[in-house]
Amino acid sequence: MQNDLWYSAGPRRAPAPPPEAAVRTRALGRRFGATVALAGIDLEVRRGEIYGFLGPNGAGKSTLVRVLCTLLRPDAGQALVAGHDVVRHPQRVRVRIGVALQDAALDDRQTGRELLVLQGRLYGLTPPEIRRRLDDVLDLVDVGSAIDRMVGTYSGGMKRRLDLAAALVHNPEILFLDEPTTGLDPDSRARVWSEVARLNAELGITVFLTTQYLEEADALADRVGIMAQGRLVAEGPPEALKRAVGADRIVAEVAGADDGALERLRHLAGVDGVHAQGGRVVVSAADGGAALVHVASELGRSGFDVRSITTRTPTLDDVFRELTGADLDAPAVPA
Repeated sequence: MQNDLWYSAGPRRAPAPPPEAAVRTRALGRRFGATVALAGIDLEVRRGEIYGFLGPNGAGKSTLVRVLCTLLRPDAGQALVAGHDVVRHPQRVRVRIGVALQDAALDDRQTGRELLVLQGRLYGLTPPEIRRRLDDVLDLVDVGSAIDRMVGTYSGGMKRRLDLAAALVHNPEILFLDEPTTGLDPDSRARVWSEVARLNAELGITVFLTTQYLEEADALADRVGIMAQGRLVAEGPPEALKRAVGADRIVAEVAGADDGALERLRHLAGVDGVHAQGGRVVVSAADGGAALVHVASELGRSGFDVRSITTRTPTLDDVFRELTGADLDAPAVPA
């Protein structure tokens, strides 16, 4: 009979230790007066992955990033970044991370190159090291000929890319990006996404990305954490989270909303749930195609002006709503 031991003619090798996590928190807490920003966060981000952090404004995403980047001290629990405690050894953390926050802190009176050189000097790099790192960084982050222009002449997208380049000058192990594409036009957002994916693929940099854009997390993240009111309410690969919701969605753009009609929709065969927001009615159904005709008929009988009706598979917004009862783009309610 076989057992669970493994034999060989030679000496047995000890199993390799698991790779150290890039970020690990345990029961991490932070308050601002009576407001709970972080309510005991347990989190582990693997080395080399892109970890997307989703949640509405006020959910605690930026507070968590600031704690992990040593800009805020936690009130409770522990956070390790690149293996170092953010409270006991903040300087060890700082030299191992790159940070690009929501508001790029750039001096409009410097050229892009001057700013990057200064960043290298602040991290203790020698002039030859700075020249090498600038060549490497500018190959990865497309700033183009604007590198020798004053930052004040840059567009919003160019400033975001320069801020990303500044975060990479010292060759960090972990890159923190706090809503890096907020306010950018679609083309600029797509270019930032491409550069982030390239950094991760070519250099193996761990990326911790907070975002409100569902498509950003879907496009970039290996795993996603969803945050609501200071708590991590779900975590996993985007596709796995969406599969967990299960049901198809029937989305109707309508004029008006009638509570009685919505209640009748809930009682239709095959309908699992109904959600209305503004001029949109979203119906959950195990078989969206089969339920579509019945939903459309009921909306018509109820006097709705149905402008469009379609079926789709679940999105991360559906996951968030299923878990919290709110929409991802709605403001968070303080705990």
